[in-house]
Parts: sequence; C-alpha cells; structure tokens
Amino acid sequence: MAQFFSLHPEQPQARLIRQAAEIIRAGGVVALPTDSAYALACQVGDAALLERVRRIRGVDDRHHFTLLCRDLSEIGTYARVDNTQYRLLKATTPGPYTFILEGTKELPRRVLHPKRKTIGLRVPEHAVVSALLAELDGPLLSATLILPGEDLPMTDADEIRDRLGKVVDLVIEAGYCGPEATTVIDLTSGAPALVRAGRGPLEPFGL
Repeated sequence: MAQFFSLHPEQPQARLIRQAAEIIRAGGVVALPTDSAYALACQVGDAALLERVRRIRGVDDRHHFTLLCRDLSEIGTYARVDNTQYRLLKATTPGPYTFILEGTKELPRRVLHPKRKTIGLRVPEHAVVSALLAELDGPLLSATLILPGEDLPMTDADEIRDRLGKVVDLVIEAGYCGPEATTVIDLTSGAPALVRAGRGPLEPFGL
C-alpha cells in the first residue's frame, strides 16, 4: 500500500518533504496536490515509471506529459523559449497554467510528444510542490490525476489512497485541493492557442 503523508499546505514539514523526495528518487510514483487539482508525479528519465503513469491514466504515447519546474530558468533549460513566449511565461507563472513548448535535448525523447517533440511545462504556485522540487533540485514529470473514463481530476487524498493505494507509492495530503485542472496553452505556433480551459484565466493570452 502507498504511504500517506499529511503536510501543512503553507509550511510543509521538512522531514516529510525529505522522505517524499527519497521515495521519488527510489523510483516512486506520487499523487500530490497542486494549485489546481491532484497530479501524478515521478522522476523524469525512467521509462518504466512513464509506463506506470500511462497505465494509471489510461493514455498512450501521444499524451502530453508536463514538467513541474521551480521557476522560469528551469523551464528555459528544458524548452525552447523565445522573447515573446518568455514575456507571457513571466507574466503568468507561477500559477495554474500548463504551456506546450518545444522540448530541448536535455529531455529524453520518450517524454516528448512523438511527432511534435513538444512537452507541457508549468511552475505551480503551491508550497508543498515548491518545497519538493527544491529538495529534489530538479523537475518532476507529471500528469493531471484524471482516471480512465472520468472527466474530472481527483481532489481528495483519502479517496486517492483508497482507489490507487496499490499502484502509487505515496499520497500527499495538504488540505483542500480544487477540482479544476490547469489551463493548457500551446505556444508553439506564434499566437497562444487554447488546448484546455481550466483554472487559469484566459485574459493574459488574449483568448
């Protein structure tokens, strides 16, 4: 069964953050709250972990995974960002947005969209995720926790433990987690294009 950590939503306990990071480094898949809904997260480069997350989500290799990043500079390491894109990212991060961008050679090909060579990137505004990324000193590969056949993301840690306790390694609880997924914006074609409307407002992108 998955381990279950209850963390303070604004001042997460350092001991539990370190333990969560150890689980991830050891190859664990974690269900964690973000500033939108719950997400599944794991190390970036492990093919077996990628397949585990795909099985839980019920998606194929055309699904866009998302890198959870600490800040804009980390996004710039893993995606090609021009000046216009940078200004949009600076104005809207951290926050409940996922941006589709062209990946760089820093990323394994297996995590990129097989045809477009793109990936989702975001900087969450959530103290638990920020502390975990800082402890790991790098990004996490993630996917919104929407189960096969369902339309809405999971939001309740106890329900996640009950339903996914045998297929994930850790569930993190940190108070209320909203039901809306991120707003997904594709920035690869010049003008911003809406992929999914979610928690983030569309006004900054003229949509």
